[in-house]
Amino acid sequence: MIQRLRRKFIATNMLLVSLVLLAVFSIQTFSAYQHAREQVYEAQLTALRWISSQAPAPFEFGSPRHEDGREPKRDFPSVPIFAVEIDDAGQLLRIQAGPNSTVDRETAQDLVDAALAQGGSQGNVAGQDLSFLFQESGGSRFFAFADNRLVAVTLRNQLLTSLLICVLALTGFYLISRFLAKLSLCPVERAWEQQRQFVADASHELKTPITVILANTGILLAHPEDPVREQAKWITYIQDEAARMRSLVNDLLFLAKSDAARLPPPASSVPLSALVTGALLPFESVTFEAGVTLTEQIAPDITVQGDEAQLQRLVVILLDNAVKYAGENGSVSLTLDRLQDRPRLTVHNTGPAIPPEHLPHLFERFYRSDSSRGRAQGGYGLGLAIAKSIVDGHGGQVSVASSPQLGTTFTVLFPKK
Repeated sequence: MIQRLRRKFIATNMLLVSLVLLAVFSIQTFSAYQHAREQVYEAQLTALRWISSQAPAPFEFGSPRHEDGREPKRDFPSVPIFAVEIDDAGQLLRIQAGPNSTVDRETAQDLVDAALAQGGSQGNVAGQDLSFLFQESGGSRFFAFADNRLVAVTLRNQLLTSLLICVLALTGFYLISRFLAKLSLCPVERAWEQQRQFVADASHELKTPITVILANTGILLAHPEDPVREQAKWITYIQDEAARMRSLVNDLLFLAKSDAARLPPPASSVPLSALVTGALLPFESVTFEAGVTLTEQIAPDITVQGDEAQLQRLVVILLDNAVKYAGENGSVSLTLDRLQDRPRLTVHNTGPAIPPEHLPHLFERFYRSDSSRGRAQGGYGLGLAIAKSIVDGHGGQVSVASSPQLGTTFTVLFPKK
């Protein structure tokens, strides 16, 4: 799917660029064509002025430049032209050729006859790359002929130049589009891969309790005559696995709602100091049974904008994670204070350090730095992902640092109230 999306992205970019280049070069080619036609027409008018005034075509070789370096204005065109005067019968009376053209009387008469046969005040001579312009002035009749090859050459050069530029531009845009497509679709590709991994992990986690439930249900059905008291062990196993499945499904639903931005916006003021103090109480017995020392340092009167239930769940997740991995005779400390007027929650635990290569992935779903230990302690690898989702929903940041000397520290920084 990603490859198809990348190809579609490139094709769309190339189509848009091609349309823009086509429009630009079409306008430019048409403009060059019109300019060449105007040059030919202006050359014909110049030739008519020369012959009607009976003035020779002016030409000055090596004319000096102006003092500012500009070329002097020349009174002759660069298009090969000549003009003729004819009588009422269409016979040639006089020829005046431009500086860069020569024509004999016989050829000029043939061209005049062709122009007269075609009719009209202007047009192209059939079978010749020449255009003509007819004018009557003071009882005299004049024809001006100009070489049309300038128009064809200009048009051909413009088309070739445009084609070359288009090829180079499209090649460059194609390479740029490939790079941009790869760069732009990296987050999509990563999200797609994470989604596939998420589905695979969720299926794997659900597979184990379902297998246990089916196995225990089979045992119960194999002994239908036994009383419930004798089958209590299998029923308990089924209940425990069903509870685990419910917990997993609830966690998945929470993350799904968070992804869909359907979580209620944090709008109420929550006394974070009191909330953290209340969340610590149930962990006194938990840490005592685990042989872990629990200490806290909570600054008073700290409040945040948010959802109280979600914030309580955040504290419980961080504390539960710290107690699990504090190690035998380890310690857990919780600190709530302010950092530059921003509420800061810090949960620290001793125990084995998390390897550096695992730190960037701790908040990914179903990720465990030690998968066997996580399953043995009943975890699914969703707790820290839920914690990050809660922090993100409240506009905060969560980070983790771990080292063998200092232990592991999770830090949550909330926005200013």
